[in-house]
Amino acid sequence: MAKASKARSGFRIEHDSMGDLQVPTSALWGAQTQRAVENFHISGRPMPAAFIHAHARLKAAAAEVNLGLGVLDAARATAIITAANAIAGGAHAEQFPIDRYQTGSGTSTNMNVNEVIAHLAKGAKVHPNDHVNLGQSSNDTIPSSLRVMAVVETTDELLPALAHLRHTLDQQAKAIGGTVKTGRTHLMDAMPLTFAQEFGTWSAQLHSAQGRIEDSLKRVRRLPIGGTAIGTGINAHPKFGKGVAKALAKATGAKFEQNPNTFEGLAAHDDLVELSGQLSALAVALMKIGNDLRWMNSGPLAGLGEIELKALQPGSSIMPGKVNPVIPEALCMVCAQVMGLHQANTVAGQSGNFQLNVMLPLLACNLDEAIGLLAHSMRELADNAIATLKIRKDKVAEALDRNPILVTALNPVIGYEKAAKIAKRAYAENRPVLDVALEDSGLTEKQLRKLLDPAALTKGGIQG
Repeated sequence: MAKASKARSGFRIEHDSMGDLQVPTSALWGAQTQRAVENFHISGRPMPAAFIHAHARLKAAAAEVNLGLGVLDAARATAIITAANAIAGGAHAEQFPIDRYQTGSGTSTNMNVNEVIAHLAKGAKVHPNDHVNLGQSSNDTIPSSLRVMAVVETTDELLPALAHLRHTLDQQAKAIGGTVKTGRTHLMDAMPLTFAQEFGTWSAQLHSAQGRIEDSLKRVRRLPIGGTAIGTGINAHPKFGKGVAKALAKATGAKFEQNPNTFEGLAAHDDLVELSGQLSALAVALMKIGNDLRWMNSGPLAGLGEIELKALQPGSSIMPGKVNPVIPEALCMVCAQVMGLHQANTVAGQSGNFQLNVMLPLLACNLDEAIGLLAHSMRELADNAIATLKIRKDKVAEALDRNPILVTALNPVIGYEKAAKIAKRAYAENRPVLDVALEDSGLTEKQLRKLLDPAALTKGGIQG
């Protein structure tokens, strides 16, 4: 048997199934983590903290269940639970350095967490594989933790931010939404509507997005824990998977359950691709809102200039006094990124063969990024754009008075062709449609003022 090499200064010798390895003395991890640190020099970005916290929660739940099932003694279980809960609470963050572009099953990160917990619990003689990983495999713990992370972040961060944005829109609709403005289709003048109706459209989009996301979570909450290596549950107690799901539900408040088909939970991640798709759909809605705000704020002299967004910073390094719609611009960049992440998630979701998907770290990182970006940008939009915007009523009224499309309300009375002639003349002569209609429609001023009342036109129906 070969003699173990002597550790150089600042290092210690750790051992795994492949042999001895030198590990920094300050590190709480062991040999398998060190191999991954040395193997993967790709992005310089480790796995998200939220994922590490979720994985630690799962390890605590696993130890609790194994204790209850009588397959793990109290001393080791208590030590594992204490260490895992500390990590889940944010402690020892620097001990999880492995690059996110690593082995596709996430085995390196699973062993990183196992080894750190074992090191913290070494007084109880805890082994990373035999005790921390008891009844588990990377193949079922990583996809389970991925789902825990996604559900917790969506529930605690994304949905509250979405609700906050909707509430802010609804409050503004009540406060300043009664003003009537020119509607637009094809970016061209159309029939009038109120700002409340416009804000209400955005709020309705967000309400629909919320419903779709919440529906997706029903499937994401099904965890493949207990499937171990390929879904058969080899080396796990038959009650282990359901017990861990129940323990995680109690710890997080989310309705986690064991996937009734653990093979599906290891081999396929269609539920996560679905959630990713709903995040992308939310990004579509938010980009529409962001671009509407940019158009409405454009100018202020040579654009639409319907609203004035709060001035947050100088807009140009060369043009003094210029102010740009920076929050909607930042939002739109977020939306573009989220849409791109969904494309990567779509590829990741179908990237496996037979019993295992091998792009789990990518799914974890992309979902974490998408959820965080959307949550933070929605709060910025709510607080620094929607809540503080002002309507430029003079500019809105000026455009509305000269909107030739108001003649649409005359169609039932004088016919489409005659109304079209009035609209074209009003546009050509740059005159209010009411003035031209007085001359060409054959209707009285009283009739016309009633038929062309912009506020009445926002209610739809036939005027008169």
